[in-house]
Amino acid sequence: MSIVIGVRFKRGSKSYYFDPGKHDIGIGDGVIVETSRGIEYGVCSMERRDVPDPQIVQPLRPVVRAATAHDMETVASRREKERGALAVCQQKADTHGLEMRVVDCEHTFDGAKLLFFFTADGRVDFRELVKDLASEFHTRIELRQIGVRDEAKMLGGLGICGKPFCCATFLEEFRPVSIKMAKEQNLSLNPVKISGTCGRLMCCLTYEQAAYEDLQRTTPQVDSVVETPAGRGTVMDVNLLRGQVKVRLDSQPDAPPKLFDKCDLMFQHGACGGCRSGRRKPKNGGARHDDTHGGL
Repeated sequence: MSIVIGVRFKRGSKSYYFDPGKHDIGIGDGVIVETSRGIEYGVCSMERRDVPDPQIVQPLRPVVRAATAHDMETVASRREKERGALAVCQQKADTHGLEMRVVDCEHTFDGAKLLFFFTADGRVDFRELVKDLASEFHTRIELRQIGVRDEAKMLGGLGICGKPFCCATFLEEFRPVSIKMAKEQNLSLNPVKISGTCGRLMCCLTYEQAAYEDLQRTTPQVDSVVETPAGRGTVMDVNLLRGQVKVRLDSQPDAPPKLFDKCDLMFQHGACGGCRSGRRKPKNGGARHDDTHGGL
């Protein structure tokens, strides 16, 4: 076990562990820390606590000191220079005829390096641009190409729900999102409706995915055969959230499908998650959902 604090360098970014040493640091306090990029300013996002060593990425770097008033003035000065450098970089990129959009700029706390983040459709040869920027700012220059999701995280904005982007507020890391999630949640597959401002599938599709997967394991699939209180039939439609199933009865093939609660059904082999995972169908032809598969 090691005593650590969490430090975040930008709003909505990932927190990193640092050794607080003897410094008394609380959440929201500014700190000066040593990183792989040099000395940096960050904000404490997690109070002092014990963390198992396997969860810590070595080496665990120390907190140099709590940020002083002078440090805060330095940070404000760096932020002001970043805004000017951003415009200069984009202007010079246009002068060199580079198809790139400069998204953000970061100035290290010690002033030793300027980092520019940009988006582009393909690879960009920015070697001449780097030389031009180095002669302009008289410091080390680094350019990094990022994706559209990273761009949205950096710039922020409002999603279709009317709230600030999740990635720019509390999501520390992007999670894999697939079109399969939209299908399993019975959402419209219209790209406009399931895509975020960045043009990729919305991150919030992952929030309820585990719940839908659990419901699917305990609900018969469409076209599966079930025993209902009114007789045997075939599942025509499923409402996962309500736990309701529409069944066309074999005895009434021309009648509209009837609505049943899934707990009142007896699943035939292969109809639910328990059977699909290898359970054999009982000899009586079926088993009540709440008896064999755990109920709700």
